[in-house]
Amino acid sequence: MTSTDVPGVDRDVRPMTKAVLSDEDLPTHWYNLAADLPAPMPPYLHPGTGQPLEAADMAPLFPAALIEQEMTTERFVPIPEPVREVYRLWRPSPLYRAHRLERALGTPARIYYKYEGVSPVGSHKPNTAVAQAYYNAAEGVRRLTTETGAGQWGSALSLACTMFGLECEVWQVRASYDGKPYRRMLMETYGGVVHSSPSELTESGRGFRQRFPDTTGSLGMAVSEAVESAVPDPEARYALGSVLNHVLLHQTVIGEEALRQLGMFGEEQADLVFGCAGGGSNLAGLAFPFLRERLAGRTGTRVVAVEPAACPSLTQGRYEYDHGDVAGLTPLMKMHTLGRDFVPDPIHAGGLRYHAMAPMVSHAVELGLITAQAVEQAEAFDAGVLFARTEGLVPAPESCHAIAAAVTEARRRAGTGEEGALVIGLSGNGQLDLPAYAEHLTGRRTSAAGDQPF
Repeated sequence: MTSTDVPGVDRDVRPMTKAVLSDEDLPTHWYNLAADLPAPMPPYLHPGTGQPLEAADMAPLFPAALIEQEMTTERFVPIPEPVREVYRLWRPSPLYRAHRLERALGTPARIYYKYEGVSPVGSHKPNTAVAQAYYNAAEGVRRLTTETGAGQWGSALSLACTMFGLECEVWQVRASYDGKPYRRMLMETYGGVVHSSPSELTESGRGFRQRFPDTTGSLGMAVSEAVESAVPDPEARYALGSVLNHVLLHQTVIGEEALRQLGMFGEEQADLVFGCAGGGSNLAGLAFPFLRERLAGRTGTRVVAVEPAACPSLTQGRYEYDHGDVAGLTPLMKMHTLGRDFVPDPIHAGGLRYHAMAPMVSHAVELGLITAQAVEQAEAFDAGVLFARTEGLVPAPESCHAIAAAVTEARRRAGTGEEGALVIGLSGNGQLDLPAYAEHLTGRRTSAAGDQPF
């Protein structure tokens, strides 16, 4: 049988399935949405004084270069060549057209997915981990501390620290530490030191264990422990894998590539962009360059943030000032939040179990640039299984939420005949999450109301 005899493939028309950029096409700059927002973001506030945060207030946590990126309104920030050199291990990442999924859904919509699972750790997280490790090493930092939920962020930072000669200490949310041992093993393989959170190693951790003796942990608790460990050590700094502006900035290589790759498919614009949302970095990385084009009047692309029904900060949270951690050590940020004491169910999409959403994403929602919807875990896994059986890739549980929302839209268009391009952020692969799929397939986990947040 020749390739032209394959069922479902036209003998004369070979549909393009993958758009791949060359090393020379790797973005040279990160994009900063703050430059184009129609209204400026509310300022961060000092946790002690309640006054607007100044650069010096952040110095115990971050190197000067990252503080500058956190506060800048410059539209484009150059990517240092040592960072681009590491990026080339897996970037540019591919954009696929999901022909088989389209046929399974019977939809006239054209479905694309930007696949970040090709990175060494299997997710989008190294895009910022590498940048943060580079800037810290350049300023003489010896050790980075951080938190992680499902382990994608902890794995990414452990790898990045190894590449730039830093020590890495990770507090992993207990639910994931116990339930996802392979992530811990991966972090340790890369040289990271991993603790179950809440732990007995910090004052805040001991306090959480006393107040909540049976807790499965939360990212807010793990943040408190990581920050507490870093602040007193002059050779240590804290690294965050989502939420903050500089983290979202580093992730925009995803969307910059995707815009060019859609053009390779002949698409003038995307109708809808779907990204899973926990803390906001994955969503922002894909969507912010698309929003730039929309704000400039060049497209009408709409962005959908898809969160877990178990941790619905955008769809049910309040837009107000809150801390990013339980102990109240972090600055006050205006964002959609369920409250810093919120402890979500220990669901499988650990990267989406954060009590709040990135301030810049939250602000974009308030401005009407992003809409949000919540998806139940069972629906997300159903979509992930369908995706695996049609496209061949097993998505991370977090990514399944974006897929579920796109599948619903594609099915709606099957009934209306509406065409157009739908773009999904496939933020990571699910190879280390197969026990969760097994539970879903055998019916042991049939419902649920979402690592470092995505």
